[in-house]
Amino acid sequence: MVDTPRYTRFDEDVKNASGANMLAPEVKDWFVHEVLPLEAMLMHFLQQNWRNKSDHEDFRQDIYARVLDAAKLGIPEKAKPFVFATARNLLINHVLREQIVPFDAVADLDSLSISSDAPGPDRSAIARDELRKLATALDRLPPRCREAVLLRRVEGLSRREIAERMGVSENTVADHIRNGMNTLADMLLGEPATLTRRS
Repeated sequence: MVDTPRYTRFDEDVKNASGANMLAPEVKDWFVHEVLPLEAMLMHFLQQNWRNKSDHEDFRQDIYARVLDAAKLGIPEKAKPFVFATARNLLINHVLREQIVPFDAVADLDSLSISSDAPGPDRSAIARDELRKLATALDRLPPRCREAVLLRRVEGLSRREIAERMGVSENTVADHIRNGMNTLADMLLGEPATLTRRS
């Protein structure tokens, strides 16, 4: 691969990136002296934060286009933070546009500072409290009813499989599940429960 001189390559990048052949001389000089020297660091940043290498060159061109468009309105005081903020935003936008991201697509999502969908401490505390209430309510169900509900809702067994395991008919299993779920709903929603545990 033959490396082209900076100015020739710059002119090609400007045509590809911004679609314009004419730039103000000060923007062109700023780009050549401030932005292009950052290219090695920019490519390293892209390699560290995006595993699909076939996207790196396209991302570089998109970053250059965004930087040039912004520089036409006003040249940023500091080129390096501006270029890397532009690169970071481009990657975030790309991730958000994809919506479903395979785990191997992005090397380190934390470095992109994308907000997490993980629940906050308040939601975690509420969820733990609801789980405690559910466990208490399950413990208050009659043993056979609790067993049928757990086998169906937790283990995902069919009525036929539950009937075989419990040694009862499928209709009995259906009754246990219906009564158990109704009782759990009543207990969790604060209404009086009709079933009580028999030991």
